[in-house]
Amino acid sequence: MKKQMIISVMSKDRPGIIASITGAIYKLEGDVSDLNQSVLCNYLNMILSVSFNENVNKEDLIAEISHIKTECKFEVSIKEIDQGGEKIPPPEETYIMTVHGPNRTGLVYGISQFCADHTINILDLATTLKGNRFSMVLQLDLQNCPSPIETVQSALEDYSEQSGQTITMQHNDIFQVTNEVTLH
Repeated sequence: MKKQMIISVMSKDRPGIIASITGAIYKLEGDVSDLNQSVLCNYLNMILSVSFNENVNKEDLIAEISHIKTECKFEVSIKEIDQGGEKIPPPEETYIMTVHGPNRTGLVYGISQFCADHTINILDLATTLKGNRFSMVLQLDLQNCPSPIETVQSALEDYSEQSGQTITMQHNDIFQVTNEVTLH
């Protein structure tokens, strides 16, 4: 039986961090099923979902990572989870929200509070600031939202006008079809 771990790593960015961390996982015969990473303000932050044999524990992984030769210190957090190694698909009621407009304080708070007020779970969120233009993309789970989608869309239109941001929300399936890049 496999043991599932969620691993979070943060470090000053440099080439080779992903290879170093996944190399340590490989030495322990771990299987990476999911990985997200980004660099903000010259710091890499990575989160991985990894399955290991039952005999591998958190201390083994921390010891293996501590043997990585680097000038940059790794901040590592590990959480064992009960789930098996299978990847869970997004819920049927998954939507994509995009937000664009002039930057101002409180934009992420405002959108995340809108979602919380409507019992919408944020599955993924990414923001970008270029000059004074702010962009945000969210993957949302609406399966526990008590309101019909039309009510949420109407409230979102009102919020969009109040905030001065261009905000759209569409079902994940529609988003994928309309944003798919084909290489023919």
